[in-house]
Amino acid sequence: MWLKFSKMHGLGNDFMVVDFITQAGHIRPQRVRELADRHFGIGFDQLLLVEQPTRPDVDFRYRIFNADGSEVENCGNGARCFARFVVDQQLTGKRQIRVETASGIMELHLTDDQQVMVDMGLPILEPAQIPFQAAHMAPEYTVTLPNIGDVQLGAVSMGNPHAVLRVDDIDQAPVAEWGPIIESCSAFPNKVNVGFMQVVDEHHIRLRVFERGAGETLACGTGACAAVVSGQLRGWLKPGVRVTLPGGDLFIDWQPEQSVRMTGPAVTVFEGRINV
Repeated sequence: MWLKFSKMHGLGNDFMVVDFITQAGHIRPQRVRELADRHFGIGFDQLLLVEQPTRPDVDFRYRIFNADGSEVENCGNGARCFARFVVDQQLTGKRQIRVETASGIMELHLTDDQQVMVDMGLPILEPAQIPFQAAHMAPEYTVTLPNIGDVQLGAVSMGNPHAVLRVDDIDQAPVAEWGPIIESCSAFPNKVNVGFMQVVDEHHIRLRVFERGAGETLACGTGACAAVVSGQLRGWLKPGVRVTLPGGDLFIDWQPEQSVRMTGPAVTVFEGRINV
């Protein structure tokens, strides 16, 4: 079965995007892992599927699979690529798009300067809903980790769970060593994405993210949102923050009690056909 696809990226966080509206098919988890391989496949952090919605008040259904074949709830960089894809492929003529995800409804807006603004919804802070094991909600938690000891972190869900740690120097942060340990720690029953944040000033942070099921990526949109929310809750940041990731910059704006808004680019690299 041959399928058309697009290879896209948002600040280097890269995706294979498949239209399951004008073509039919199915991609097994094992095949996702093969296609994600950067030597023997296409190579990507995540697979994005564009599907018909299951409800009348949205335009599309948006599904996301990690490189290991597991399905996840949300991806901010992927959402921007999703919006660019459906417009470029002429699946819609709208510039304001509502999409259905595993974590709820997401609104996407294509700006005049070719950026994509994503309404990421309200951050989830209640531990049970993240999910995160804690007696009550707090801006910061202490978690005891094997081979590391006690660490202080913020816990936020943007439709997917994030742990946010502050570091003095992002270039020296133990991302490769600590990332897998925190990702799989028992405090997060569904595993967790891990953000390492350096605060430059009240409106600028540097960030590296170890993504659940994918490892460290060049950018993570939901991770940028979670880091800004956590930084504001902990008193380090003010609304309107530039987030510098290894792949480039995102702009995140969050006013308490309101949705988080993320603005950034989405780029098509190439298009092709592959036998799945």
